[in-house]
Amino acid sequence: MPESESVQHFSKNPMSLPIRNVAIIAHVDHGKTTLVDALLEQSGIFRDNEAVPTCVLDSNDLERERGITILSKNTAVHYKDTLINIVDTPGHADFGGEVERVLGMVDGCLLIVDANEGPMPQTRFVLKKALEKGLRPIVVVNKIDRPRADPHVAVDKVLDLFIELGADDDQCDFPYLFASGLSGFAKEKMEDESTDMMPLFEAVLHHVAPPIGDPNKPLQLQVTTLDYSDYLGRIVIGKVHNGTIRQGEQTALVKEDGSIVKGRITKLMGFEGLARIEIKEATAGNLVAVAGFADANIGETITCATDPQALPLIKVDEPTLQMTFAVNDSPFAGQEGDFVTSRQLRDRLFRELETNVALRVEPTDSPDRFAVSGRGELHLGILIETMRREGYEFQVSQPQVIYREVNSKPCEPFEQLVLDVPEDAVGGCMERLGTRKAELQDMMVSGDGRAQLEFVVPARGLIGFRGEFMRATRGAGIMNHSFLEYRPMSGEIDTRRNGVLISFEEGVATFYSLKNAEDRGIFFIEPGTKVYKGMVVGENNRPQDLELNICKAKQLTNHRAASGDELVQLQAPMEMGLERALEYIGPDEMVEVTPKSIRLRKVGKKKLAKR
Repeated sequence: MPESESVQHFSKNPMSLPIRNVAIIAHVDHGKTTLVDALLEQSGIFRDNEAVPTCVLDSNDLERERGITILSKNTAVHYKDTLINIVDTPGHADFGGEVERVLGMVDGCLLIVDANEGPMPQTRFVLKKALEKGLRPIVVVNKIDRPRADPHVAVDKVLDLFIELGADDDQCDFPYLFASGLSGFAKEKMEDESTDMMPLFEAVLHHVAPPIGDPNKPLQLQVTTLDYSDYLGRIVIGKVHNGTIRQGEQTALVKEDGSIVKGRITKLMGFEGLARIEIKEATAGNLVAVAGFADANIGETITCATDPQALPLIKVDEPTLQMTFAVNDSPFAGQEGDFVTSRQLRDRLFRELETNVALRVEPTDSPDRFAVSGRGELHLGILIETMRREGYEFQVSQPQVIYREVNSKPCEPFEQLVLDVPEDAVGGCMERLGTRKAELQDMMVSGDGRAQLEFVVPARGLIGFRGEFMRATRGAGIMNHSFLEYRPMSGEIDTRRNGVLISFEEGVATFYSLKNAEDRGIFFIEPGTKVYKGMVVGENNRPQDLELNICKAKQLTNHRAASGDELVQLQAPMEMGLERALEYIGPDEMVEVTPKSIRLRKVGKKKLAKR
């Protein structure tokens, strides 16, 4: 798109311009990143002959494959001689720590809401965080050009949510626009012409206040995001709240415990479009990346060396799920991975702590096992998938919820669960959730044969539920959940499943054996798959575990059977990917993870780590 008169390229010193800092928050898949694509494309940061990628801020492979944002990203554009710093945040509650910290960097936010779905569980989560920070969001009703979109109803639902979350009168009087990130337009009224994103740029200038900060006060920069470079080491990203930061100057880092570490700014970078640019200095209100502090952590303050003054620490949400990461000790150990030792596993997990602040890694009573805690199954699943792609081979246990004592009572994490299902699946979903201690909070039936159910359910009641849910809705259901709060324990939960089929010898699975055992249950493997003793190869039709010989070959004779010409087919196996495997395994099973394979195996309860 050609540049309009109001959108210009960066000047030589963008850090000296008037500033607006804005975050983009939303429920997962409501179009944040696509909307940022449109803002970047129309801001003139790409050359006329430059190919413009989609989802430019979703930079790693997992983000692109899954269509979600995992890590917050910074970018900057120009509009009317104003530098607009835009931060794209994750929409999934498992990465809520990212959202919470980013909101401390900005002075306003765009709340993106799907015109068809309206507010969803993570909309509530991210909006609650924004309101707690005192921000007044600009609501952007996105995807208005989709079928069944009802933008005005979406605005009414958003207002109801603001009121429900205790927003003040000023926050409830929020500005709103109608937009389509995919088509690249925003407008104040539905009847306005659908032209470009300029109304959204104008709304940011008009409704987002410039940052408050005094460049003449002592330096205060709060660390809100961590990055890592092989050349520069740890890089901290944050907002200059007061003062001026200069490359090469001597500063101090005020640690979480109040101790002070002296250090020098070895590299100072600002944001320009999609790139980081080296700068000499930046004043209050700017978002910058700083190298030179190898021990800096989230929430700590880089400040003046002669007059150190710390900012209030940022609180990061605590983990709610824990898994055991262990060295692979199966019969196939070391055959498919590049990094297989306990030292390599330990180094990789502790290196993850450099940037993943919602993660906890603790040693156990075994040097080959580590207790890894995270915000949810997706959070931990992303880490596992990333490590296997890097060449690591290891095994993980069933996720377990983390209990806490609140007012001397044992408590467990509860989740808010929203299901969007066909009407004929409502009864089945309610029945399954009833056995998992879920409580129905609300139910709405739309005119298109679908229903939306809202539950409050213990987090442990959701472990392994997704597979049941997909079967109950025949793959037509949508499931979203987010952390609600810790509540007193809800008693025993019945999450029993059928037993498993286990190979009792090492070898290669044969068509003949699998066909003969087909009436025993559903297999996870195909003929030709290498198996070993204790490997889980399928699900039994009965509650008990069953050992099978699936490597037996058909005895050959000189006699030809009468049915020899018939084509015999084998039932298709159940695909057991990483996420499904993590949800499926029981307390006496583990998932063997290698760069090439995902296997399930029996290990016995004695193998699970003790903290």
